[in-house]
Amino acid sequence: MNEKGMILEENFNEYFGLAEQAFKSKKYNSAVTLFFKAISAAVDLFILNKEGFVPSSHTERFRIVKDKYHEIYNILDKDFPFYQDSYTNRMDKEAAEVLKEDAQRIKKMCES
Repeated sequence: MNEKGMILEENFNEYFGLAEQAFKSKKYNSAVTLFFKAISAAVDLFILNKEGFVPSSHTERFRIVKDKYHEIYNILDKDFPFYQDSYTNRMDKEAAEVLKEDAQRIKKMCES
């Protein structure tokens, strides 16, 4: 794995670990935000592995997966509103659990 790949993997692990701590502390807004950041890092790692580069923005990330990787796009499309809502609404345990499971699912896709 190249340096960018290692950084993305380290970022995933950091975001995911902090999200789990927030989740255990019932800080669901922070957990949702951090699980989505972990998802973004995992998607970027997936794209790096498949395409050879890291997207420069959410927009580019969404465009690439929408065009080529429909399963990942469907996860991002479903989860992004939770991330956006975490700024102005109170998130609950169920929302955080969904993003946690999706982060783990995408990470596994990077490994196969």
